[in-house]
Amino acid sequence: MVKCALCVHLIYSDIVQRSREELKAIRETNPGLKPTLAIIQVLYSDIPADFVSTQIGLNVMQICLPRQCTEEEVSDAANSETQIRVAFLIKQKLSSLFYSVRNAIKPQKDVDGANGGKLLGNYSFCHFEVFTEMFVAVVICQHVVRSNRRWIQEQQYQPWRLRPLKLQPLSPVPSDIEISRAQTPKPISQLAQEVGLLPEELEAYGNTKAKVHLSLLNRLQHQPNGKYVLVAGITPTPLGEGKSTVTIGLVQALSAHLKLNSFACLRQPSQGPTFGVKGKTAYSLYFFSIQFNLHLTGDIHAITAANNLVAAAIDARILHEATQSDKALYSRLVPSVNGVRCFSPIQMARLQRLGINKSDPSDLTPEEVRAFVRLDLDPEKVTWQRVIDTNDRFLRKITVGQANTEKGHARQTQFDIAVASEIMAILALTDGLADMRARLGRMVVGSSRNGQPITADDLGVTGALAVLMKDAIKPTLMQTLEGTPVFVHAGPFANIAHGNSSVLADKLALKLVGEEGFVVTEAGFGADIGMEKFFNIKCRTSGLKPDVVVLVATVRALKMHGGGPNVTAGVPLPKEYINENLQLVTDGCSNLKKHIQIAHLFGVPVVVALNAFKTDTQAEIDLVCRIAEASGASAAVQCHHWSRGGRGSVELAQAVKEVASQKNHFQFLYNLQDSIVEKIRTIAQKVYGADDIELSPEAQAKIDYYNQQGFGALPICMAKTHLSLSHMPEKKGVPTGFILPIRDIRASIGAGFIYPLVGTMSTMPGLPTRPCFYDIDLDPVTEEIKGLF
Repeated sequence: MVKCALCVHLIYSDIVQRSREELKAIRETNPGLKPTLAIIQVLYSDIPADFVSTQIGLNVMQICLPRQCTEEEVSDAANSETQIRVAFLIKQKLSSLFYSVRNAIKPQKDVDGANGGKLLGNYSFCHFEVFTEMFVAVVICQHVVRSNRRWIQEQQYQPWRLRPLKLQPLSPVPSDIEISRAQTPKPISQLAQEVGLLPEELEAYGNTKAKVHLSLLNRLQHQPNGKYVLVAGITPTPLGEGKSTVTIGLVQALSAHLKLNSFACLRQPSQGPTFGVKGKTAYSLYFFSIQFNLHLTGDIHAITAANNLVAAAIDARILHEATQSDKALYSRLVPSVNGVRCFSPIQMARLQRLGINKSDPSDLTPEEVRAFVRLDLDPEKVTWQRVIDTNDRFLRKITVGQANTEKGHARQTQFDIAVASEIMAILALTDGLADMRARLGRMVVGSSRNGQPITADDLGVTGALAVLMKDAIKPTLMQTLEGTPVFVHAGPFANIAHGNSSVLADKLALKLVGEEGFVVTEAGFGADIGMEKFFNIKCRTSGLKPDVVVLVATVRALKMHGGGPNVTAGVPLPKEYINENLQLVTDGCSNLKKHIQIAHLFGVPVVVALNAFKTDTQAEIDLVCRIAEASGASAAVQCHHWSRGGRGSVELAQAVKEVASQKNHFQFLYNLQDSIVEKIRTIAQKVYGADDIELSPEAQAKIDYYNQQGFGALPICMAKTHLSLSHMPEKKGVPTGFILPIRDIRASIGAGFIYPLVGTMSTMPGLPTRPCFYDIDLDPVTEEIKGLF
């Protein structure tokens, strides 16, 4: 027995010493980490907590529970903090209790690293006298230290173990929905694990999509970013030139064929065009295009609800202020609850903005009460519109407030498509919940009768908006047909907003791909619109710098810019676009050259991706590639992702890899401290090729107003047609000799930009004569959707 006791003492001393050293090393490399041992005891003699704290250096919590404790009690005690590890100690004769509550403790909390019978509680050796309580304590501490070390290792960047899915393209190419159904996707939890996401960072929406928690940014904050690739395009035809398909084809080629980590970051499309006019993606497809093009994870619905809550609050406030005295308004805005009146936090913030430093509602003077309760919104100067995610031309101008209950307070207003909401632009530019809430509060919804801007904070609705948007802020993880990862997040308009996916999705993806990986994101419309805003607005906000631009062109669009006839959606292409015509292609390449020059204004190299169609001839393709490289593109390659998937974009992927490794000299086009007029002029002359700008009296008055309000240092988000470099959609190629007219100027203060209106911008699309919904149906037996692409 003495010999056994000596052995125990030696083991004990060794464990103590090694545990101290390991704990010291953990704290040196992770100074913010505070390893904690929670000792949950049920009818067990005390473990010496003071000894554990002083000898080992661990933080210790002792929790004593009765014999009748429940799983909820154990869970609340054990799972509250990330850094707590649990030892559940229980008498041998109560082992049934151990098995009834062990599932209440998260597996990562178990000091032995497994939750399923290995918790340190049910000691079979605690009946032997030589194993004293102190020995039990140090064994537990050793496991706590090692458990924390394992946890730290799990928090580090994890190498990818991506297993691409094999793709067997068919000819002729089937419909998008047939292609999607022919391929079996990986469970989204498997894809998440393959790209290094932790289970607690995933919030599954079914088996094929999931939200990703923003805590990932904190976990990988020291991980270097990967390469940042922007996909833009030349001035498109009304049919679009395939930027989204190029994006997907490129990441499939990078990950599935070149074995390089890559992520696509895409905008969520509006549901409106799904039932109007929509193009095909074929083998450059995201899995479950039905979900992608319909509800997805409900982000657009959240934006719609938040936007329309603001609209409802505006009209309700105008009505109540018009029909109530100051005293009545005050008593309702700050009611007495159980005999106590107090301001809400957002009301306190309004008092501070008004310069009223009082917290007791009874202390306000009549003048202060009036200033507090009266926003005095001018119904004629309300700029906030209601939204809906459906193309409906008859909502472009409406009258609200016609019921008798609204007491004659009718006014004209309109609906916009949901993705035109400023809340969507905020979602795309925010870097976290706190920033999003602050931006929502700064949204200007109109002006008072004395010309002061009225914000969502003034309406008192900001907190409620943040609640509605708290899940929408998380990017949605999906996959391509070849099993490569995609983030889908945000979808702001590319004319009155910046037309890019979210900053958060890009940042998450750049951490996940690793230093040698690639994140490929897309900018809306042509390079003159989406790319310019990506650089001047999105990159300013995010602090990220792109490594290469992939500029998408098609022979079809180049022929149009070379003088070909008009292209109309839903109408067969004229013969000029089907038959070889090298002269049209040559003349149209002036537009391609101009877009290459626009990218070079920002110091970023260009790879031209020629999205090849079956009607293109090899001579036309070769001609475009030669002219592109002669015009300054670092490379120009043809792409066949539409019919072949990632294999059809391998040459593009190789070119992007090579060019992205080269050093560039990224720069912004203008300084934020330049005047609003100079910033507009810079974009008009350098990007669009205008001789100058012309401000309407209304636009000049708005500039003066925004300067007075302190908004002059915001970036510019030009709202103009995407069908021409100029403001005239019929002018193709590279128009010159024109003056750019600025009809009006508006501001999205929450999103953080000013947007001049060039011509008339429609923010509510209409349905065509024959919308897509004629072909869409549901099989009531199989529940399969038919006719959706």
